[in-house]
Amino acid sequence: MKKTIRVGDIECGGNDLFLISGPCVIEDEMIMMKTAEKLREVSDRLKIKVIYKSSFRKDNRSSLKYYDGPGLDKGLALLAKIKEQFGFPLLTDIHESYQAAPTAAVCDVIQIPAYLCMQSSLVVAAAETGAVVNIKHGQFLAPDNMKHPLQKCIDAGNDKVILTERGYVFGYNDLIVDPRSFFHLNNLGYPVVFDVTHCVRKYGIPSADAKGGMREFLPVLSRAGVASGVDGVFVETHPDPSTALCDAASQLCVNDLEEFLKPLLDIHAVVRKWS
Repeated sequence: MKKTIRVGDIECGGNDLFLISGPCVIEDEMIMMKTAEKLREVSDRLKIKVIYKSSFRKDNRSSLKYYDGPGLDKGLALLAKIKEQFGFPLLTDIHESYQAAPTAAVCDVIQIPAYLCMQSSLVVAAAETGAVVNIKHGQFLAPDNMKHPLQKCIDAGNDKVILTERGYVFGYNDLIVDPRSFFHLNNLGYPVVFDVTHCVRKYGIPSADAKGGMREFLPVLSRAGVASGVDGVFVETHPDPSTALCDAASQLCVNDLEEFLKPLLDIHAVVRKWS
């Protein structure tokens, strides 16, 4: 039987589909607050619980010329302000072990980036804070091998874990989603999330370039993932994706989010009925 993980007032892995959403990287306060305001409206209208996500630093940008975020202190301060004003539980990612403790003091969920999911010191540092740990599935790992970073958290004394799918390397500069992954991840017994927006990135092409993402595939991929039995969806959103400072070609406009989610909620209801 799958374990449920509580994040704020959300029972991840329970009966209801939940959403992880927000701008890819923390930008100026107006953009962050505008996104949070719209997410609150969508959450209230559709009765879907939201975990607000944004990164204080994107440490895997392909060039030092690209914006990588405001940094740990400023980023966490802004996330704390969003939580206070809108009531969302928070998720952000860390890249170095020393970031775990201050992040856990503000955020409900610490995310381990896909590239770093096998980094033992990082996974253990996140687990030892006692926060929920969201481990993103490395593009290079077979899905059932996610049992290894999961076990590292458990061995560190923390079984509050969420597993997130974000596609596999498929040739050069492309990712593919294999629905069998959802089966394998679900069999590990922990809540499973589908990060649909990262799956449509075209690596090697700047994210500000329109060719850097295949946004047209977001509906079909997300519906397939929900039909495969995921517990939550991860959709990075922005008020104006074309001007976003990271992943501009793959984020969904927050104004389109409500209509995007409606069929996912319908599909999830059917899946839950027959599962």
